[in-house]
Amino acid sequence: MTLNEQREDSSTQLRDLLRSNCLSGKGGIYAVCSAHPAVIEAAFQQSLEDGSVLLVESTSSQVNQFGGYTSLTPSEFADFVDAAAKSAGLPAERVLLGGDHLGPFPWRHEASVSALSKARELVHDCVLAGYQKIHLDASMPCADDEKGITERTVADRAAILCQAAEEAYRELPSGSPEPVYVVGTEVPAPGGESVDAHSPVVTKAEDAHRTLETFRLAFGERGLSSAWERVIALVVQPGVDFGSSVIFDYDRAKAQSLSAALSKYPGIVFEAHSTDYQSPQALARMVEDHFAILKVGPWLTFAFREAVWALSAIEREVFTTTSQRQISHVREALEAAMLRDPAHWRSYYCGDEDEVRRDLTYGYSDRCRYYWNQPAVKEEIARLFDNLGERPIPLTLISQYLPLEYEAIRSGELQPVPERMVQYHIRRVLRVYADACSVKQPA
Repeated sequence: MTLNEQREDSSTQLRDLLRSNCLSGKGGIYAVCSAHPAVIEAAFQQSLEDGSVLLVESTSSQVNQFGGYTSLTPSEFADFVDAAAKSAGLPAERVLLGGDHLGPFPWRHEASVSALSKARELVHDCVLAGYQKIHLDASMPCADDEKGITERTVADRAAILCQAAEEAYRELPSGSPEPVYVVGTEVPAPGGESVDAHSPVVTKAEDAHRTLETFRLAFGERGLSSAWERVIALVVQPGVDFGSSVIFDYDRAKAQSLSAALSKYPGIVFEAHSTDYQSPQALARMVEDHFAILKVGPWLTFAFREAVWALSAIEREVFTTTSQRQISHVREALEAAMLRDPAHWRSYYCGDEDEVRRDLTYGYSDRCRYYWNQPAVKEEIARLFDNLGERPIPLTLISQYLPLEYEAIRSGELQPVPERMVQYHIRRVLRVYADACSVKQPA
């Protein structure tokens, strides 16, 4: 099987899965929206266990033609995912690459012409790199959109981005799978940034109908009727979100009319953003209600941080002040990196210094995820893992700081190795999504 045939296989599986959900409300897929190596590795292991297709997405802030905050371009991210999949033993036909919030967001402080030009280049590069699922997101106003933007303007700009994707597709080798698209105007900000005292308002069914019609017309006017047939999902607001210290839970009753709104659009489901930290029951109900694509990102790096902090505490217990071994200073390095470059968090937090410091480290928004790739931070994490890998870790300390991992070790499910325990902690989140989506294949 060629690489193009393998990609076609994963794309076909996705579309078949979503069509099934349209008919029955059963089965969905979760999208891992993260570029963190530990998260990606954990996701591969979860996919291997489940026998499912894994959807991995990078946002326009994480990965773009200028590197994003990961310092990776789309082709470099695709190569990284491909190499990691091969290393994990996950077949290529089980990995699907997607682009999240592909649009002007990273350049929204520029004039719309400039921002849209860069967004077109990003979409073009993503398709050439093998991204198959493209979220066209032009919902944010740019610097010269002084009075905001209309739904028609959002749709027109999305159609312009779609043109760039279709042009890139025509440059791919014959037989390459066609890109599929996600559209919408009620798009939560990347990362979940709600700070309201009340839960977000659920999209009205009539608004969802109008949005789809507006996008259909915009696509048609630019000769993109064929591309419109490959629109697989609409982004709406199902009433879920999270802020630094609050989670807005899914309320099925409030979303009932919206849930039924797509009955006249066969093949199109809802894509739900900012589903991080929802309960297992809420996520399962969302899939049943045709929110068949669940996006998760910050919760995964939140879990990574939890595990690393716990291991740091264990390290300090193992290596006392009289030890000759230099202990790691992961937290200090991370905080120093955030203070050196506050661009990723400064505008999101308010309050006194202690409150901001706490939210930076422990907040659900997980703004510290932008800094794990800093060289000084990576060096301290490597030192932490080296130190704890030098000798067996006392199980009593694992019980104290990582009790769930302790139970898995005692049952023989997990080895008491730092990297494995971190992976296990991340997979606790992934299992919630896998169960909600009913992705486990029968033995």
